[in-house]
Amino acid sequence: MSNILVTGGLGFIGSHIVDELINLKHDVYVVDDLSGGSTNNINRKSHFYQMTVNDKRQMSWMFIDHKFEYVFHLAAYAAEGLSHFIRNFNYTNNVVGSMNIINECIKHEAKLIFFSSIACYGDAEPPFTEETQPQPIDPYGIAKYATELDIKAARKMFGLDYIIFRPYNIYGPRQRLNDKYRNVLGIFINQILSDKPLTVFGDGTQTRAFSFIGDIAPKIAQSAFKPEMYNKIFNIRAEKAYSVNDIAEMVKRAMGSHQQIMHVKARNEVHNVYCSIDKIKKHFPSINKTQIWDGINKMVEWANTQEIEESKEFTNIEIYKNLPTIWK
Repeated sequence: MSNILVTGGLGFIGSHIVDELINLKHDVYVVDDLSGGSTNNINRKSHFYQMTVNDKRQMSWMFIDHKFEYVFHLAAYAAEGLSHFIRNFNYTNNVVGSMNIINECIKHEAKLIFFSSIACYGDAEPPFTEETQPQPIDPYGIAKYATELDIKAARKMFGLDYIIFRPYNIYGPRQRLNDKYRNVLGIFINQILSDKPLTVFGDGTQTRAFSFIGDIAPKIAQSAFKPEMYNKIFNIRAEKAYSVNDIAEMVKRAMGSHQQIMHVKARNEVHNVYCSIDKIKKHFPSINKTQIWDGINKMVEWANTQEIEESKEFTNIEIYKNLPTIWK
C-alpha cells in the first residue's frame, strides 16, 4: 500500500480517481480548497485537508508529514474560455500552484501524474498526436503547456518521474451543474432543470468528443503503477466527436425536454478538436466502453437526484472588454 496525494481530489474527476485508488487498497490523501470541489464527494476512507496548492508552506508540510510516493495533480481552475478574462487568477492557480507541487515531488522523489489539457494543442492541425507541436490560444491552455514544459525540465535536471495526460471533455456524475463557464453537458442539464433555454455559442457546429468518467478514472488510477507509461504524454478522448448542437439535442431527449436552444455570439475557440488516442490504447485497449447516449443518461439520472442550483457568477473578472454578454 502506498501513500498517495490527490490535489483537487474533491472535484468531479479527482473524486472518481480517489475512489479508484482506494479500491486498489492505497492510503489516499486529498487536498482541495473547495473552489470547485464539493464535500459531498469525500470518500470516508480518504484523508481530506482543505487547503490550496498555492500555499507553499502547507504543501511542504503535507509532503514531509505523509511521505507521498505518488501525486495525482488535478487542482486547477479549468475554465478555458473564461481564462482570457482572469489572466492573473489563471496563472496563479494553474502555474504557480503547480510549481509548488513539482518542487515537493522533486524534493521527496514522488512520482507525478499531471492532468494537463487538450487545450494545449489550440490552433494546431488536427488530428493531434502527442508529438504535435502545441499552439494554445487561451491562457488556460498556455498555463497547462507551461506546466508540462516545467515537468520535462524537472525530469532532465532532477530525474522527476511523471505521466502527463491531456484529457478531452470528460463528463458524468458529480460534474458541477452550477458552473456556467465550463462543462457544457452540466450547463445544458442545469439550464433544463432551471427551465431556461440552452445557450450555444455560435452556430453550434463546432465538434467535441466526450469521454465518460467511468471509463477514464480507472485507467488514470492504474497508470501510476505501470512503469512503462512513465515520462510520456497521453491523449485521452472518446472515439467519436459530436457537434454541440447534437449534444444539446441528446441532453434534451434524455431529460424529456422541449426547451429552446438559444444561439449566442460565437466566442474565440477552436472549431473542431480531434486527437489520436493510439498511444494510450497500447496500454488500455478498452479505454472507451460507454457510448455517448448511455453516458448522458447516467449523468442525467444522477443529476435528477441533485438539488437545482443557480449558476454561480465568477466574482473576480479582471478584464471586461469582449466578455461574452451571457457571462456579464
